[in-house]
Amino acid sequence: MKAVNVKELKEELANSTPKELRDLCLRLARFKKDNKELLTYLLFESSDEVLYIEGVKKEVDEQFELINRKSHYLIKKSFRKILRTIRKYARYSQKKETEVELLVYFCTKLKKFTPSIQKNTGLQNFYDKQIETIRKKVTHLHEDLQFDYGTELSTLTNKMDRSSL
Repeated sequence: MKAVNVKELKEELANSTPKELRDLCLRLARFKKDNKELLTYLLFESSDEVLYIEGVKKEVDEQFELINRKSHYLIKKSFRKILRTIRKYARYSQKKETEVELLVYFCTKLKKFTPSIQKNTGLQNFYDKQIETIRKKVTHLHEDLQFDYGTELSTLTNKMDRSSL
């Protein structure tokens, strides 16, 4: 089966009744966890973005607690999994500020992580790549937010550089 384009879907949905739309949404929610999570965000959490961000941060904290610290390979694999989760939740929100806030929090957790990520080149490069991603995303924000996140970024990078000397 070939999926139709968004324009055709939009036209068909415009012709649907509210009951049909509700049934379609519920049916979508049954098929995939991501659909259910997105509907949950849109219906319940999108009105309070700060609370949403705090909830995501709690989930990130829980995932950091579960990291297997036996090898750098397993640590990096866990970091990537956490980053996928953050990106998924940021995609639900579609707000650049939320994405930057979550990425800054992630990098803060990475910096404080034990064993130190500085002891492994791969983990250090992973951290540096996330910092660079944040820098690029910050340029698209309002000037006040650019300044705020710029100072947070400088503290993240400065402390890392000083401790490696």
